[in-house]
Amino acid sequence: MFFLLAILTAFSVGFFVTPILIKLLHKAQIGDLPGGRKIHKKFIPSMGGIAFFLAASIAMSIWAWQFPLPDIRYLLGAIALVFFVGLRDDMVELKATHKIMGQLVAVLLVIVAADIRIKDLHGFMGVGELNLYVSYGFSAFVILALTNAFNLIDGLDGLASTMAVIVLSSLGIWFYVHGLDSFAVLCFTFLGGILSFLVYNWHPAKIFMGDTGSLTLGFTMGALIIAFMEYNAALPAGSAWKFEPIFSSGIALMIFPLYDMARVFTRRIMQGKGPMTPDKSHVHHFLMRSGLKHNHVAMLLGFIQLTFVVLVVALKDYSDHLVLPLISVIALGLGYRLDQVTVKYVKKKVHAEPRVLEVRPLSQQQRRKIKLEMEEIRESKMNLN
Repeated sequence: MFFLLAILTAFSVGFFVTPILIKLLHKAQIGDLPGGRKIHKKFIPSMGGIAFFLAASIAMSIWAWQFPLPDIRYLLGAIALVFFVGLRDDMVELKATHKIMGQLVAVLLVIVAADIRIKDLHGFMGVGELNLYVSYGFSAFVILALTNAFNLIDGLDGLASTMAVIVLSSLGIWFYVHGLDSFAVLCFTFLGGILSFLVYNWHPAKIFMGDTGSLTLGFTMGALIIAFMEYNAALPAGSAWKFEPIFSSGIALMIFPLYDMARVFTRRIMQGKGPMTPDKSHVHHFLMRSGLKHNHVAMLLGFIQLTFVVLVVALKDYSDHLVLPLISVIALGLGYRLDQVTVKYVKKKVHAEPRVLEVRPLSQQQRRKIKLEMEEIRESKMNLN
């Protein structure tokens, strides 16, 4: 009941604040115009992350005071820092290096001050406890990768919000079951805020979350996933809801954003482009070309993401050496099949469309004939007059 009230508080605040934010952003003309890589048809306000960040913050201030917050106070500060980095980028676009530097400061707060980091590979690929600086470097890389992978999927009505609902609810339930209440309340307050935002972000979207929202959510979930992995690994053998495939369970929670980022970067590099070059090669773009609508794509990809989570739950007693290759093969197989189906559909659609008429230069005889016809028309008009 307590955590349900936390969710309802965040949802209520977000539900009433978001329409106000939409009107303010409309008046200020802050948002995304159609055209280029954008697939919407009209001006849509952005920076919707302000609404659910405010909702989560207010709910946290009401319900989290009774929990021992020292274990997440640095995490909360880091989340706030990333929020302002995203806010700054939405208002005045930041250079990629400046954006990464801001994120890196927040990452250092998490891995050094809060000590939320990957400390041990627990025998995976024969690797045990990590050197302190190797642990810092590897953990920083993982959080940055998860943050920016989530940021990249925010290109379709309701997609990023749907993924966040799946991840935050899964993590919140696990933290609650194991008595990690401060982490659980953080998950559930953000969950309530995202659910309220999804009401306005579902197709046809009235507002986008922007980098203000996607970076904040990606960073929050990345840090929470690492916390989940470490607390999960520390559970005694045979504990209820201990996941033996430690890394597979963390990867499964963000399998779609990670796959999409790897796929897009690989395609761009193979085409001789930079990995950060914007284009329309994301999975959701391909599905849209297959004739699906925004809401259908969001539901399909959300279902696939949830299926991977359920699969890892079903295989929770097996090691990473089995589960990680299995989910990797399934993800790659689904991606390959997606490309095949999309290309086949696009070819079929193009073939069914009427051919563009070919424009050829007129011959001398055709010019002479047209000239004679024009003279006849002119003479006819003169006779009529």
